[in-house]
Amino acid sequence: MGWIPCSGISKSKKKQMSPRNRPFDHHGKSSSEKLKSNSSLSGTETSRGGGSDQIAAQTFSFRDLAVATRNFRADCLLGEGGFGRVYRGRLETNQVVAIKQLDRNGLQGNREFLVEVLMLSLLHHPNLVNLIGYCADGDQRLLVYEYMPLGSLEDHLHDNSPGKKQLDWNTRMKVAAGAAKGLEYLHDRASPPVIYRDLKCSNILLDEGFHPKLSDFGLAKLGPVGDNTHVSTRVMGTYGYCAPEYAMTGQLTLKSDVYSFGVVLLEIITGRKAIDNSRAAGEQNLVAWARPLFKDRRKFMLMADPTLQGQYPPRGLYQALAIAAMCVQEQPNLRPVIADVVTALTYLASQKYDPDTQSALSNSFAPLTPPRVKKESFKKLNGVKLLDREKTKKIK
Repeated sequence: MGWIPCSGISKSKKKQMSPRNRPFDHHGKSSSEKLKSNSSLSGTETSRGGGSDQIAAQTFSFRDLAVATRNFRADCLLGEGGFGRVYRGRLETNQVVAIKQLDRNGLQGNREFLVEVLMLSLLHHPNLVNLIGYCADGDQRLLVYEYMPLGSLEDHLHDNSPGKKQLDWNTRMKVAAGAAKGLEYLHDRASPPVIYRDLKCSNILLDEGFHPKLSDFGLAKLGPVGDNTHVSTRVMGTYGYCAPEYAMTGQLTLKSDVYSFGVVLLEIITGRKAIDNSRAAGEQNLVAWARPLFKDRRKFMLMADPTLQGQYPPRGLYQALAIAAMCVQEQPNLRPVIADVVTALTYLASQKYDPDTQSALSNSFAPLTPPRVKKESFKKLNGVKLLDREKTKKIK
């Protein structure tokens, strides 16, 4: 996907969000207030040295954003999906932003729009995209985000344009660990916890240095609290990423997100799409293709992305696949919590692979004897220690 510079200066003034200019629903109550009254949602970590439980998103007029995108010109278009189009724009402050214009006939309605404004206004973390503001003029619904110059993870994994540089192993592990940290924040540090519900490669955006940030929170749901084990909701999400129990019953848990993350991690490792109808019948569904291979460690190298050209640490590949295998277990209680996934992937990301000094294929799967600190870094994930070669044979 091309990322084409555009510019435009608005002479209109941005308005800080206040009760007067917030969008109102048909009951006369501010929609954001209505949502907020149903939740004590708050975050305990911010990306800018301090947070607030007040909605700080700015409001923009439609004219502001039309000027910023040069009237939504085609050469400012960054991408298009089921929810609408995303444009590159420049605000009157000269800040470059991404502007998502929701399709009035698309998949995302007013409720999803309001959920996303609320979520991204109250949740702040270095691995969540920053919402700058929104527009709710008439029937226009637009969201203004910080601009991610490197596009999405999907662009880098699945765009095979000639001359496009492929992601190396170190970058892939960095992105995986960062995305897991964003999910950990939603699950463990937001109160009540938030179930993302739409984790996929196209929703992981990349800042400078391939710093990943989760985006698109329109489908996010508040997680179960107290003695509740799940929340029941209509099934939403993307085919290939939805956890099987959620797809069948509509019962949503934090482990549903862990499954989706496992699919993303498999995409990062293998370079394959979650669903690819261009492949042979037995290979179209990534998880279904991978499960038999998880049982035979000797086939692990066959799962590595061919574009890596063997430039990866075999032990790192083995450990990353072990994490992915546990995340996509069919039974949700067998999947690890995301905090343990973060611990394991942070360790893997810290082990820098240098193809000039390390032979990717010569180490085979030699017995692993890491220092004590490394053993501590790899926590026990659902009864399987990633650094114990014999116990990892249990992975299905």
